[in-house]
Amino acid sequence: SMMIITFFTLLLFSSIINSLSHMYLSRDLSLLHSLPVGVRDTFLSRWLGSTFDSSWMVVTFSLPVFLSYGLIYQAGLAFYPIALCAIVCLCLLASAASSLLVLLGAAVLPAGKIRTLFVILGVGLALLLVLVLRLIRPEQLVNPDSFASVVLYLNSMQALDWPWLPTTWISDTVRLALKGEWGASLLSLVLATSCFFSLMFFTQTTAGALYFRGFSRAQTTSKRLFTPVKFHGYSWESLLNFLSRPAKAFAVKEIRSFFRDSTQWPQLFLICALIVVYLYNFSVLPLDKSPMKTVYLQNVFSFLNVGLAAFVLSAIAARFVFPAVSMEGEAFWIIQSAPVSIKTFLWIKFFLYCLPLLILSEVLIIASNLLLGVTPFMMFLSMVTIFFLVPAIVGLSVGLGARYPNFKSENPALTATSFGGVLFMLLSFGLIALVIMLEAGPVYRIFMSRMHGHGFSLLQILWFVLSFGLALFLCVFAVFYPMMLGEKNLLKR
Repeated sequence: SMMIITFFTLLLFSSIINSLSHMYLSRDLSLLHSLPVGVRDTFLSRWLGSTFDSSWMVVTFSLPVFLSYGLIYQAGLAFYPIALCAIVCLCLLASAASSLLVLLGAAVLPAGKIRTLFVILGVGLALLLVLVLRLIRPEQLVNPDSFASVVLYLNSMQALDWPWLPTTWISDTVRLALKGEWGASLLSLVLATSCFFSLMFFTQTTAGALYFRGFSRAQTTSKRLFTPVKFHGYSWESLLNFLSRPAKAFAVKEIRSFFRDSTQWPQLFLICALIVVYLYNFSVLPLDKSPMKTVYLQNVFSFLNVGLAAFVLSAIAARFVFPAVSMEGEAFWIIQSAPVSIKTFLWIKFFLYCLPLLILSEVLIIASNLLLGVTPFMMFLSMVTIFFLVPAIVGLSVGLGARYPNFKSENPALTATSFGGVLFMLLSFGLIALVIMLEAGPVYRIFMSRMHGHGFSLLQILWFVLSFGLALFLCVFAVFYPMMLGEKNLLKR
């Protein structure tokens, strides 16, 4: 029951966001509403697309769960089609209910503002969930001393089992099918299906009366959720006065475009929560319980932390930096006709993303090293390594984003999953791995010599210089070569 309710909650929230996008904010809606097609038919076609987009992932990931239930409880072959019908019915119920809520809400507020509020609410809930799950320290569940109390607590937990809830009918369908009570299971499935058809009837009726009104309201310009903050008559744009006027105009446009996109800036709060969890994990590491000396573990974790922080940075760059060029969309011709070269345009994007990511990475490295209590040498090495890795990853993402842009995509953020996005992730992971491997040998030798008071031979010093020099060369190469490739590709357009 708890699993079904969890799926239903996820489906509701996902369906609301997708319904707003498909029914009110899609670019082709003006063309659809100008066709000689009824409002209900238009609504139904958009509802089908929204239902598929919001449900396919839940259906895909729930199939192994039901397969496991069937194997463990040794259910008959009839259980599997019944379980599939149950999860599909659950998706249809969630989509119909969310569409009805969206129809009623869009008739009162513009759809764009509703989506912004729901995105902020969703990010806030995800942030709270991440913090709560980490602060309860789930690693303690594997402690044999507390395992019995955990089992008793889980057994005492009960989900809502009110007989008039659709989720109860779905859970009864699965539970009774597992027991082989096919008649009762099919009855619960029929109840859920009839509920869907009834709900869809009310939704279609409401769409006939309110859908076009909500669509017309969505075409209006929405008001700002937050007003710009000024200090003594100066705004944040004054911080960019050191740039030339064309470069400053591009920088201001980039920052404004980022914060105007309601699907982008709320994710900053989620990143902040992940940083808190990231640092909290280092504060609760049981280093004193390890058979190895604490000083060894502290420095080993510090060195590996550089690679881990760089991998996190690559994921953030794939989400925000790689689609930056594609975000220009079909208005890229304005960039081409502007009094700024393509090279300057790309380097503006590079520095706008490099500075905040560099600060973020250095904060992660310094804070985690302070929590670990590492040696000054490891602190210095970690800071310098991440200082050169950040521009390399940002340059790689901006350059490949310009080499493989998609200016026609309705959602440029999806370019992160394209061929270019996957190539960027592979190359960035390879770059991080190479830098870490090049530094691993010299770092180990230097650390052990400091521990035992040994000196270095001339051959070892030459090895250190070559290893660190090659790592530096890779980072510099990853900055300039991809940017050059991206510039050449954009100049051909």
